[in-house]
Amino acid sequence: MSRSIINRSGEMEIFVQVVEQGGFSQAGRKTGLTPSAVSKLISRLEDRIGARLFNRSTRRLELTPEGCVYYERATKILADIDDAESRTRIGQQPAGLIRVTTSASYANHVLIPLLPDFLALYPEIRIDLAQTDLVIDLLAERTDVAIRTGPLKSSSLVARKLGQTQLVIVASPHYLERFGTPQSPADLASHIRIGFGYARSMGGWPLLVEGQKTVISTGDRVQAGDGEAMRNMALAGVGLARLTAFTVREDIAAGRLLRVLEHLDTEDYETFYAVYAGQGGPLPLRVRVLLDFLAERGRIP
Repeated sequence: MSRSIINRSGEMEIFVQVVEQGGFSQAGRKTGLTPSAVSKLISRLEDRIGARLFNRSTRRLELTPEGCVYYERATKILADIDDAESRTRIGQQPAGLIRVTTSASYANHVLIPLLPDFLALYPEIRIDLAQTDLVIDLLAERTDVAIRTGPLKSSSLVARKLGQTQLVIVASPHYLERFGTPQSPADLASHIRIGFGYARSMGGWPLLVEGQKTVISTGDRVQAGDGEAMRNMALAGVGLARLTAFTVREDIAAGRLLRVLEHLDTEDYETFYAVYAGQGGPLPLRVRVLLDFLAERGRIP
């Protein structure tokens, strides 16, 4: 292997460390280089490429659009190198940190109960779990795997389907005793309808009105940032909530929640995916084993 190729892979590693550690000084501590040496290396890299990779200021370091592209490609190339080496090692065990982001509903009802088994299988793997219903930028948030619903907006993302679930409208028996059980969409006007506190592709509840699918607004009196918070509000008798069926199945079976307006249900389903950056090429072994594990045991029940 030529010396230039070795140097280029080394430059990539330093560049990735600057991005992931958040600065030259932090990357220097991680790699054993001085901050000035890291800065000079990045400057040489930018000169050779002919593009600025970072916007520098006294307070922060931000990737330029060109820097984002280079980071995405560099991490993939370094992952390919790691993968090539790991495939040649006898008895190689997946190791390292996996950053995962998912909705609170999937985390609490599916992923977290499975983590003890996964960690027992792969004792060298570490998990950093972030819970949010918002769609994040995997590259900007330095995330390896995201569990998402709905269609993908970026062609650079690859998805593995984890199943689908129906959405149902529920309320607690206590709430229905106090305010009555709605029988028609018109009845919803006198009820609290718990909604999401951020923009979604569908801003309300789809119901069949005279045979036609109509979206009913939830209003803004009570909102929540994730489905699990909405479920807890429904259990507490705050109002009606439209939730994924797998998160409330046990609550319905135990009588803690009751379905309402079931006869007007449009039978919409929400599909879940494990999403990662790339075009289907080799993945770090640590990420691949998690995806395989989720595809087998992390499917929506």
